[in-house]
Amino acid sequence: MRKRFAAALAAAALASAIGAPVALAGSSNAGCWGTVVSQRASTLHDVGEHSSSFAGSRRLGLANVARVVLGPDATMGDLGAALGSLDGLDQTHCP
Repeated sequence: MRKRFAAALAAAALASAIGAPVALAGSSNAGCWGTVVSQRASTLHDVGEHSSSFAGSRRLGLANVARVVLGPDATMGDLGAALGSLDGLDQTHCP
């Protein structure tokens, strides 16, 4: 799971370098993170491990990841929209 998340994070970083924050700036995507994760879980069945399973290990946190990758005003919804468009799956998208 960590390798998949790292790959998705790398893809999001690439998107931020080529302008994804500009494309996402005007969208209303407050629920995109939950929507995209749910769609991916239903499609590939590769997400769903609770963060408590990583007890004792340091984590940046998803909202902080969104800000680091997409810019200081980014939200988890922005991160979900970016990942939904970058993962190559037709089934994952933010409405």
